[in-house]
Amino acid sequence: MVMVVREIGVVGSGQMGSGIAQLAAVSGFHVVMVDSDENALKKGLQNIHSSIHRAINKGQLSKSVADDALQRLRCSTSLQEFHSTDVVIEAIVENENVKKQVFSELDKVAKSSAILASNTSSISITRLAAATSRPGQVIGMHFMNPPPVMKLLEIVRGAQTSEDAFVTIKGLAHRLGKTVICSQDYPGFIVNRILMPMINEAFYALYTGVATKEDIDTGMKLGTNHPMGPLELADFIGLDICLSILKVLHDGLGDSKYCPCPLLVQYVDAGRLGRKRGIGVYSYSGTPKSNSHL
Repeated sequence: MVMVVREIGVVGSGQMGSGIAQLAAVSGFHVVMVDSDENALKKGLQNIHSSIHRAINKGQLSKSVADDALQRLRCSTSLQEFHSTDVVIEAIVENENVKKQVFSELDKVAKSSAILASNTSSISITRLAAATSRPGQVIGMHFMNPPPVMKLLEIVRGAQTSEDAFVTIKGLAHRLGKTVICSQDYPGFIVNRILMPMINEAFYALYTGVATKEDIDTGMKLGTNHPMGPLELADFIGLDICLSILKVLHDGLGDSKYCPCPLLVQYVDAGRLGRKRGIGVYSYSGTPKSNSHL
């Protein structure tokens, strides 16, 4: 049966989790945001307040709508708070084993009718669903970063995702103001199946001395009308996340074209993860270092 969604849970309070929670609250839903790290939770809530206040100052959001949204949002460090939610969206680290553990725990605390969704950008929904007793109610909801701004939502159906769950989540996406694209459960889905090889090739171009990072990015911005160059975009996404997705693509598809560039691997090994760490391909002076719960 297609569900009427009233309350949404979000697991993770990093850049993606807090963005999804903000989007849902502003869209009129009651929201519970949970993170096991209390400091990360506080930071996520601060990010939501800052983002909402910026939207008010830009005239994109009225103060009354913002105040109502913040009243509909509550935070916790316990997954037990999801007992009444209709949909729970997982938005934690891009690690399959960690996600499976979370889905197994969510399966025990969420009500039997609840749909469990993952914001994963590349990991198999079918395998995440297998960690639960409700594989028909597990689905992918891949938001673009930042969720309150980017209009696209990639819905991914696992091998056992039911039609009712799909229709419910598609309807929810529209209520969140998103344009929906649908993917089958293959490594990388649609967006990252195409985007990550481009980013990887940009790293190879830098690695082999084809051009400077600035010229690579300028070439793609002005030559193909991209808002960001691929190396700049990689820093924005997080080099660790790019590497994780490329590994999923390489392992899942077995094609050498997805083999991560050694320079990308080296940067991640060195802790040069991009904007969130203050340094990646580029250096971001004044950008605080943090442990992002993306």
